Formats: sequence, structure tokens, C-alpha cells
Amino acid sequence: MHRVGSAGNNANSNRPRKEKRLTYVLNDTDDTKHCAGINCLAVLKSPVSNGYNYLFTGSRDGTIKRWALSEDAATCSATYESHVDWVNDTVIVGGNTLVSCSSDTTLKTWNCLSDGTCTRTLRQHSDYVTCLAAAEKNTNVVASGGLGGEVFVWDIEAAVTPLSKASNVTEDDCSNGINGSASSLPISSLRTISSSNSFNAQTTQCHGYVPISAKGHKESVYALAMNDSGTLLVSGGTEKVVRVWDPRTGSKTMKLKGHTDNIRALLLDSSGRFCLSGSSDSMIRLWDLGQQRCLHSYAVHTDSVWALASTPTLSHVYSGGRDLSLYLTDLTTRESLLLCAKEHPILRLALHDDSIWVATTDSSVHRWPAEGQNPQKVFQRGGSFLAGNLSFSRARVSLEGSTPAPVYKEPIFTIPGTPAIVQHEILNNRRHVLTKDTAGSVKLWEITRGVVIEDYGQVSFDEKKEQLTEMVSIPAWFTVDTRLGSLSVHLDTPQCFSAEMYSADLNITGKPEDDKVNLARETLKGLLAHWMTKRRQRLGSQASVNGDVLSGKDITARSLAHSRIEVDGNAENDSMVYIPFEFSTVSPPSIITEGSQGGPWRKKITELDGTEDEKDFPCWVLDCLLYNRLPPRENTKCSFYLHPCEGSAVQILTQGKLSAPRILRMHKVVNYVIEKMVLDKPTDSVNTDGTFASGLGGQLQHSTAADGSFRSGLKPWQKLRPSIEVLCNNQVLSPDMSLATVRAYIWKKPEDLVLNYRVVQGR
Repeated sequence: MHRVGSAGNNANSNRPRKEKRLTYVLNDTDDTKHCAGINCLAVLKSPVSNGYNYLFTGSRDGTIKRWALSEDAATCSATYESHVDWVNDTVIVGGNTLVSCSSDTTLKTWNCLSDGTCTRTLRQHSDYVTCLAAAEKNTNVVASGGLGGEVFVWDIEAAVTPLSKASNVTEDDCSNGINGSASSLPISSLRTISSSNSFNAQTTQCHGYVPISAKGHKESVYALAMNDSGTLLVSGGTEKVVRVWDPRTGSKTMKLKGHTDNIRALLLDSSGRFCLSGSSDSMIRLWDLGQQRCLHSYAVHTDSVWALASTPTLSHVYSGGRDLSLYLTDLTTRESLLLCAKEHPILRLALHDDSIWVATTDSSVHRWPAEGQNPQKVFQRGGSFLAGNLSFSRARVSLEGSTPAPVYKEPIFTIPGTPAIVQHEILNNRRHVLTKDTAGSVKLWEITRGVVIEDYGQVSFDEKKEQLTEMVSIPAWFTVDTRLGSLSVHLDTPQCFSAEMYSADLNITGKPEDDKVNLARETLKGLLAHWMTKRRQRLGSQASVNGDVLSGKDITARSLAHSRIEVDGNAENDSMVYIPFEFSTVSPPSIITEGSQGGPWRKKITELDGTEDEKDFPCWVLDCLLYNRLPPRENTKCSFYLHPCEGSAVQILTQGKLSAPRILRMHKVVNYVIEKMVLDKPTDSVNTDGTFASGLGGQLQHSTAADGSFRSGLKPWQKLRPSIEVLCNNQVLSPDMSLATVRAYIWKKPEDLVLNYRVVQGR
């Protein structure tokens, strides 16, 4: 697993960020499909014969989906959305509680049969949480491991039980790092396992509840397994050894050496006597924990083994990994069969009656025949080979071209996903992003509406990017990544407020064409329009007039901060969402952000209920939406000189440096030249403040005492509006070019921009 920055605001991120960011994740399809690889699987069987069986899939898109299963189909019946990064593992405990872990460093609990509401968030890990293990018969015990080298053992029932109101514990009062729905964790509910055979119980009181804390593995943990009764736990990772623990005390009982690379998968039989391990060294090993030794090693795969599934007695093992292949191996006779060959590396396996679910780096999940209740039946088909005990023996067979033929050609059925986005380019206009997905399809997205505006199909990404590139300069007001398989658009203050456009350029009707539109502000208005509506309904007309979202105490505490914030004079606190900023409610984006409490969260914009406030949203978002307060912005102006071309007799009433908004178009400069043009230059009429005057569409702030006097005596050619050209570096500029574009593409120097003008003869 690669160390990649989380899409959310990770408290442990190395990247310094003073203000919390707001991210929105775009989706152009329905919400019933995953759009990234499937990291984990869990099967929930119905206790009654005619009831539904369910499959839970956790994805790199950050969501978990519940599928109601029939003989030959699966229907998505719920989406569990709260994690802000990859979901790495899931386990079911107690028959109705789903526990998930994520690269966002949290564990979350869910009611298996709910509509997808997270019941508890557990924060204790310092890095990505990669794996979970549960005890089949002890329904409260779950272990978690991660890249921080920690292994925690949780009492889930205690972890999700809210405290009585009398204890009055809040997350602010107790810094134990475990956050959720206003409850903390009893001391007995968390144990940290230490590889140094010690167990430090730190019992500093915090209203009577503090998790037990100790250091874990020396290196990252990738795999865990627990026996049925919860009395034995095994772990493996980058240390290349299998560690065995007593989860009841956190003490280490043994360490098993043999693998030569990372351990990626572990299984225990129901009694806890035998352990199976799969490793990046391509080997599967069978260990006898009683004898503390390796009984057998199996060279079945030609590359890393990432997934194992087995019968309860550990008589046979199903294995998959980086070599795209699913094998069935008889651990007694060493016979192996290639069940099927995939197109993608296999990440997880789950046996389900006589079939097996296979999850890969693709967004689809496949159900294959497996004879899980009697694996020996598959070997009667023939085609098996004997697994060697050295990894290079299997590799040599593969190189000789004698790869076995797969037993099965087609799965029983497939739960389809949508192709993940793997390539993207932000276009120069800073409103469009070009993407390419795993199917090779190239699409053009409009970021300010969150929709695909053009699907080009399977075309060359680079050629299409060249075709769409415009000569235009707009500040980078957002960033994008595709870590979750879809477009995640990140807004960070104050950078996000740096981009403005004229309403005319956005085709906004009912607004003066020269009004400046702040792209981030209008995008936030569109994105959170549902929340604003719900909030107004909750607070009533009085609250919607005064706009209060903060308590008096909060406003007082933040008054100093507000002194640095500009009020957007153009905004007039209008709540209207303009068409270029309307987001879809059919495929609504999800918000990822965090406020002053509770850590990062993720939710569909249509599921916000109006109760969210500064505890949930960054303060700068509320300042923008509720008070029209934007942070101070830099470089919104462009300084330049305006001189006549060499040899031109035409002069204008301007001296010194001029200043105008970066987005000012050249046709405004032409109008300015025409307005200021004289034949006999007066000597007492120039105001040399060097700024453009408001007389031209609200952009020019320079005024002259002689405006009226020389206009009344206009020469005949002036009344006919002479044709003026503006040049830069001897290149005639298009009237639609902005000052920023000219500076970036024509001037290309750090010094102040110099523009020249001349009268075009014969027009």
C-alpha cells in the first residue's frame, strides 16, 4: 500500500495546513456502483432459510456497499459513506454490527441492516488502518492493525455504548483520541499489543475512561487473524515474521520466521492450532503454533500472495494475488488447481457456500464456482499440479510455458462497477478538467457544476488536451486528485478565492455584465444550496435575516480574525445560485471536510440537514456563505504602462503606472484610450493617481477634470470612434484577452507590463 495523502484533512498529515480544507467528490453515475478497486469483502448469511444473504464490499472509493444476494444477481441495498479515504477491511461481529477500517486512520461501526448511518468512529491509530480480525464466537472482540505499527484489540460492545448523561463526558473534555457520537471508551475496551513482550496500561483518569496505550510492532502491519474464541491473535507485515499474541492480555507468545518478504494475508483454523500465511515472496506457509514451526511451504503463485480463504478445518486453501490467478490447493496432498485467471490483481477472497467472491483492483466483484463445501470435487476435473516448496520452482515452471489451464472460464455472475479515473488535467480556463478512466474513456468535467459536459469516448487523452488548451490565464483556485477513483476537488483558503470572472463571460443573465464573480464563492453557494435551504427552514425567518450561525461567545472570540477578512462588496448576500454553479441532485457530489470537533467526515450534499455548523464546517466556509466575508486576496490587480507606439502622434491623458483587475479585457483598454485621446494635450487635466476610472463598466477608477471640456469639443474623427489597436511586444492583442493572459503568454517578464496603442488607418 502506497503512502499517499488522504483526501480528507488528516490530523497526522505531514503537510502543514493552517486552515481546514473542503473537498467535494464528483460522481457522474448512479450511487449503486463502486468506482475504484475493492479492498475487502464480508458475507452476512441470513439466520432463516428464506431470508436475504448480504455481501458487504469496501472500496478504494471510500464507501462500503451492501448487496442483497439472490442466486444469480446482487442488488445494492445501502451505501455506507463516512470514511474519507480508502476502506481497507471490514468484519461482521455479533451478527448485526459491521466494523470497517480505513486509510483515514479510523475504525467505524455500522448497523448491518441500517440505511448506512455510522454509529461510532474510533480514533486511536496514528496512520492508515490496514486490517481487522474478529473472533467468531466472542462477538465483542475485534483487532485492528495499521501502518503505524500498532495493533489494538477492541471490545466493540463497550466502544459503541454511549455513556450515561450523568458522567457528562464530551470529546473536548477527554483527549483520548476516540471520537464518535458523544461517547468515550472504557479502559477495558482497548488493548495495545507491544512487540517487546510488555504491556503498559496507562490509566490517567479522564472522567474514568482512558484507552490503554502501548507501542505496537516495530514496522507496518498488513494482516491479522484471530481464532474463534478470541484467545489467539496472529499478525504479520513488513517485518516478514508471524507474531502470535494473547489478545486478552496483549502479551506476545511467539515469533515465527520463514518468509523473505512482507506478509500480506493470514488465516487461523477454528482452534487456533494451525496458521496459514501468504507473502510477497510468492509463498504460502502452513505453521503449527503448538510446535512453533513451519510444517509446509507451498510454491503455487508466481508473484505476491495477497488473499487467502479456507475451509474451517484448513484442509484446503484458496489463494490469489498479484499474478492475477486464483488457485485451490489441497494442503495435505500439495495438489493445486488454477481455478480462474483474472485481468487484475486479486485483493480479497470470501467463501460463500459452494462459491467464492473475488475482489480485485478493479471496481467489479465476481462470484466464481468453488465447491467450498467439498473442495475435493474440483480436483476430479483433472489439471492439477504439485506445489513445490521453493518459490523459484514455480517461477521456473511458468517461464517454461507450462502454465495450467484454468478450470473455470466465466464467473457465476458479476457485480459491475464503473471504471476508475486514472488520469486528469486541469485546463487553463480553470473550470474544466479532462479525465481518462480505466476503460480508456475521455471525458470533460465542469468543476463549478460537478457534471460531465462532454464524453469523447476512447480517444487520445494528450491530443484532446491539446485541442482544448486555451491561451487564457486564471489563477489556480482548486486542486484535484483521483485517489478515490473519481474527481476529488480540493478548496483551500485563501487560494481558492483568487479566481474571478465577469458575469458576461459566464453567461449569467440578470446580472450586470461587468460584475465580477468569485468562482469559489459561487461554487460553494451551489454546492451547499441544499444545506442553506435546510438551515433557513430550521432557523426560521429571523435567523435567515441576521444570518447568525455562531454563538455570541464564538463571534466574540473570532472578532479579531474577522478584522482580516474582506466583505465581498459585489455579493449583496444573495443566496441565488446561478446556472453555471448548479450541482446535480441526481448524482450529487459528496463533501469531505471537518470543523472544530469530531475530525473529518464525508456526506452527500443532499443528506445535509441544516444542523451542521462551525463544529462541522471550516470557519472560512461559513464566513463566505453566511456573512460574505472573504479572506484578503493577493495579486487581484495588474500594474502596467500604456504608451503610444513608436512614431505615433496620438497621445492620451495618462501619465505613469496604471492599475486594473487582472481579468480586465483589452477592449476595455481600447475604450480607455479612445476616451482619453486628445490632439492638443491639456496640461492641467491629468489626475496622476494612475488607476483606471469607474466610467467604463465599473473597471476604470481614473477621472479627469477635463473630461467634460474636451468631450464637448470633440473633433469629427473622434465622434466616429477611431479604430485603436493595443500591442504588447509588437504583437497585436485580441480584444478578448485579459491583462493576466497578456502578461503570462505575450509579455513573459517579471517587470510591470508595457502596452502600446496606435490608430489603425483606413478603417
